[in-house]
Amino acid sequence: SRRSMLYLAAVSFLVLVSLEGLAAHQQTVSVQLAGNSSGLEGKNGFTVLLCVCVCEEMFCIFTLYSSRKQEIIKVTEQLIEAINNGDFEAYTKICDPGLTSFEPEALGNLVEGTDFHRFYFENALAKGKQPIHTILLNPHVHLIGDEAACIAYIRLTQYIDGSGMPRTMQSEETRIWHRRDSKWQNIHFHRSGSPTVPTK
Repeated sequence: SRRSMLYLAAVSFLVLVSLEGLAAHQQTVSVQLAGNSSGLEGKNGFTVLLCVCVCEEMFCIFTLYSSRKQEIIKVTEQLIEAINNGDFEAYTKICDPGLTSFEPEALGNLVEGTDFHRFYFENALAKGKQPIHTILLNPHVHLIGDEAACIAYIRLTQYIDGSGMPRTMQSEETRIWHRRDSKWQNIHFHRSGSPTVPTK
Protein backbone atom coordinates (compact mmCIF):
# COMPACT_ATOMS: atom_id res chain seq x y z
CA SER A 1 0.00 0.00 0.00
CA ARG A 2 1.03 3.65 -0.40
CA ARG A 3 1.15 4.11 3.37
CA SER A 4 3.47 1.13 3.80
CA MET A 5 5.78 2.33 1.04
CA LEU A 6 5.98 5.78 2.65
CA TYR A 7 6.84 4.12 5.96
CA LEU A 8 9.59 2.11 4.27
CA ALA A 9 10.98 5.25 2.65
CA ALA A 10 10.97 7.08 5.98
CA VAL A 11 12.83 4.27 7.73
CA SER A 12 15.36 4.12 4.90
CA PHE A 13 15.95 7.86 5.21
CA LEU A 14 16.54 7.57 8.96
CA VAL A 15 19.04 4.77 8.37
CA LEU A 16 20.85 6.93 5.83
CA VAL A 17 20.96 9.94 8.17
CA SER A 18 22.25 7.83 11.07
CA LEU A 19 24.98 6.16 9.06
CA GLU A 20 26.11 9.38 7.43
CA GLY A 21 26.21 11.03 10.86
CA LEU A 22 28.71 8.44 12.02
CA ALA A 23 30.95 9.14 9.06
CA ALA A 24 30.48 12.93 8.90
CA HIS A 25 34.14 13.55 9.72
CA GLN A 26 35.26 11.62 6.66
CA GLN A 27 35.68 13.02 3.19
CA THR A 28 32.72 13.86 0.99
CA VAL A 29 31.40 11.14 -1.23
CA SER A 30 32.35 11.40 -4.85
CA VAL A 31 30.05 9.71 -7.29
CA GLN A 32 31.18 9.64 -10.87
CA LEU A 33 28.79 8.74 -13.62
CA ALA A 34 30.35 8.00 -16.95
CA GLY A 35 28.60 5.75 -19.39
CA ASN A 36 27.50 2.65 -17.48
CA SER A 37 30.10 3.00 -14.73
CA SER A 38 29.90 4.67 -11.31
CA GLY A 39 32.37 5.05 -8.49
CA LEU A 40 31.99 5.51 -4.75
CA GLU A 41 34.98 6.90 -2.87
CA GLY A 42 35.69 7.37 0.82
CA LYS A 43 33.91 6.26 3.94
CA ASN A 44 30.75 8.15 2.95
CA GLY A 45 30.70 6.19 -0.26
CA PHE A 46 30.68 3.03 1.79
CA THR A 47 27.87 4.52 3.90
CA VAL A 48 25.70 5.11 0.84
CA LEU A 49 26.42 1.63 -0.48
CA LEU A 50 25.57 0.10 2.89
CA CYS A 51 22.34 2.07 3.05
CA VAL A 52 21.36 0.85 -0.42
CA CYS A 53 21.94 -2.74 0.70
CA VAL A 54 19.88 -2.19 3.85
CA CYS A 55 17.04 -0.65 1.83
CA GLU A 56 17.06 -3.55 -0.63
CA GLU A 57 16.94 -6.04 2.22
CA MET A 58 14.08 -4.14 3.88
CA PHE A 59 12.18 -4.06 0.60
CA CYS A 60 12.58 -7.84 0.17
CA ILE A 61 11.33 -8.44 3.71
CA PHE A 62 8.40 -6.07 3.18
CA THR A 63 7.48 -7.82 -0.09
CA LEU A 64 7.60 -11.28 1.52
CA TYR A 65 5.57 -10.00 4.49
CA SER A 66 2.85 -8.57 2.22
CA SER A 67 2.81 -11.71 0.06
CA ARG A 68 2.33 -13.96 3.09
CA LYS A 69 -0.58 -11.83 4.29
CA GLN A 70 -2.24 -12.11 0.89
CA GLU A 71 -1.85 -15.89 1.09
CA ILE A 72 -3.83 -15.94 4.32
CA ILE A 73 -6.59 -13.74 2.90
CA LYS A 74 -6.82 -15.92 -0.21
CA VAL A 75 -7.03 -19.24 1.65
CA THR A 76 -9.68 -17.73 3.95
CA GLU A 77 -11.72 -16.73 0.89
CA GLN A 78 -11.37 -20.27 -0.46
CA LEU A 79 -12.69 -21.69 2.80
CA ILE A 80 -15.68 -19.33 2.79
CA GLU A 81 -16.38 -20.26 -0.83
CA ALA A 82 -16.44 -23.95 0.11
CA ILE A 83 -18.99 -23.12 2.83
CA ASN A 84 -21.17 -21.10 0.46
CA ASN A 85 -21.09 -23.93 -2.11
CA GLY A 86 -21.92 -26.56 0.49
CA ASP A 87 -18.72 -28.40 -0.51
CA PHE A 88 -17.79 -30.37 2.59
CA GLU A 89 -14.94 -32.20 0.84
CA ALA A 90 -13.23 -28.94 -0.12
CA TYR A 91 -13.88 -27.62 3.39
CA THR A 92 -12.17 -30.58 5.09
CA LYS A 93 -9.12 -30.23 2.83
CA ILE A 94 -8.58 -26.69 4.11
CA CYS A 95 -9.35 -27.46 7.77
CA ASP A 96 -7.24 -29.42 10.24
CA PRO A 97 -8.93 -32.67 11.43
CA GLY A 98 -8.66 -31.38 14.99
CA LEU A 99 -10.27 -28.03 14.13
CA THR A 100 -11.71 -26.27 17.19
CA SER A 101 -14.32 -23.54 17.11
CA PHE A 102 -16.70 -21.29 18.97
CA GLU A 103 -19.77 -20.31 16.91
CA PRO A 104 -23.44 -19.40 17.44
CA GLU A 105 -24.64 -22.86 16.35
CA ALA A 106 -22.67 -24.48 19.21
CA LEU A 107 -24.47 -22.34 21.84
CA GLY A 108 -21.28 -21.25 23.58
CA ASN A 109 -19.62 -24.68 23.58
CA LEU A 110 -16.17 -25.42 22.18
CA VAL A 111 -16.53 -27.79 19.22
CA GLU A 112 -13.68 -30.05 18.10
CA GLY A 113 -13.41 -31.75 14.72
CA THR A 114 -15.54 -31.35 11.59
CA ASP A 115 -18.45 -33.74 12.31
CA PHE A 116 -20.46 -30.95 13.94
CA HIS A 117 -20.08 -28.85 10.79
CA ARG A 118 -20.89 -31.80 8.50
CA PHE A 119 -24.51 -31.72 9.72
CA TYR A 120 -25.01 -28.21 8.35
CA PHE A 121 -23.27 -28.99 5.08
CA GLU A 122 -25.42 -32.06 4.43
CA ASN A 123 -28.75 -30.73 5.67
CA ALA A 124 -28.72 -27.03 4.85
CA LEU A 125 -25.81 -25.65 2.86
CA ALA A 126 -25.69 -28.39 0.21
CA LYS A 127 -29.46 -28.12 -0.37
CA GLY A 128 -29.50 -24.37 -0.85
CA LYS A 129 -30.42 -23.42 -4.41
CA GLN A 130 -30.22 -19.66 -4.05
CA PRO A 131 -26.93 -17.88 -4.73
CA ILE A 132 -24.84 -16.79 -1.75
CA HIS A 133 -22.26 -14.02 -1.95
CA THR A 134 -19.79 -13.25 0.82
CA ILE A 135 -17.59 -10.20 1.35
CA LEU A 136 -14.70 -10.07 3.83
CA LEU A 137 -14.42 -6.52 5.17
CA ASN A 138 -11.22 -5.04 6.61
CA PRO A 139 -9.26 -8.29 6.98
CA HIS A 140 -6.37 -7.92 9.46
CA VAL A 141 -3.62 -10.53 9.32
CA HIS A 142 -1.09 -11.16 12.09
CA LEU A 143 1.82 -13.35 11.04
CA ILE A 144 3.12 -15.58 13.84
CA GLY A 145 6.50 -16.73 12.63
CA ASP A 146 6.73 -18.58 9.32
CA GLU A 147 4.21 -21.32 10.02
CA ALA A 148 1.23 -19.64 11.68
CA ALA A 149 -1.08 -16.67 11.20
CA CYS A 150 -4.24 -15.11 12.60
CA ILE A 151 -6.85 -13.27 10.53
CA ALA A 152 -9.78 -11.21 11.82
CA TYR A 153 -12.51 -9.71 9.64
CA ILE A 154 -16.17 -8.81 9.23
CA ARG A 155 -18.08 -11.29 7.09
CA LEU A 156 -21.07 -9.98 5.14
CA THR A 157 -23.23 -12.64 3.50
CA GLN A 158 -25.79 -11.71 0.85
CA TYR A 159 -28.52 -14.20 -0.02
CA ILE A 160 -32.12 -14.58 -1.19
CA ASP A 161 -34.60 -15.59 1.50
CA GLY A 162 -37.57 -17.94 1.15
CA SER A 163 -39.84 -15.16 -0.13
CA GLY A 164 -37.39 -14.14 -2.83
CA MET A 165 -36.16 -11.03 -1.05
CA PRO A 166 -32.45 -10.17 -0.88
CA ARG A 167 -31.01 -10.24 2.63
CA THR A 168 -27.67 -9.56 4.30
CA MET A 169 -26.18 -11.19 7.40
CA GLN A 170 -23.13 -10.07 9.35
CA SER A 171 -20.73 -12.01 11.54
CA GLU A 172 -17.38 -11.24 13.14
CA GLU A 173 -14.77 -13.94 12.64
CA THR A 174 -11.24 -14.77 13.74
CA ARG A 175 -9.36 -17.71 12.23
CA ILE A 176 -6.03 -19.27 13.17
CA TRP A 177 -4.00 -20.84 10.36
CA HIS A 178 -1.09 -23.27 10.57
CA ARG A 179 1.09 -24.25 7.61
CA ARG A 180 1.87 -27.96 7.35
CA ASP A 181 3.55 -29.64 4.38
CA SER A 182 3.49 -26.30 2.52
CA LYS A 183 -0.31 -26.02 2.92
CA TRP A 184 -2.28 -23.67 5.15
CA GLN A 185 -4.89 -25.32 7.36
CA ASN A 186 -7.48 -23.70 9.59
CA ILE A 187 -6.95 -25.00 13.13
CA HIS A 188 -9.36 -22.74 15.06
CA PHE A 189 -12.02 -20.12 14.46
CA HIS A 190 -14.33 -17.97 16.55
CA ARG A 191 -17.46 -16.49 15.01
CA SER A 192 -19.90 -14.07 16.62
CA GLY A 193 -23.11 -12.69 15.18
CA SER A 194 -25.15 -14.48 12.52
CA PRO A 195 -25.02 -18.27 12.01
CA THR A 196 -23.49 -19.87 8.92
CA VAL A 197 -26.80 -20.98 7.41
CA PRO A 198 -28.86 -18.04 6.08
CA THR A 199 -32.19 -17.55 7.82
CA LYS A 200 -35.32 -17.96 5.72
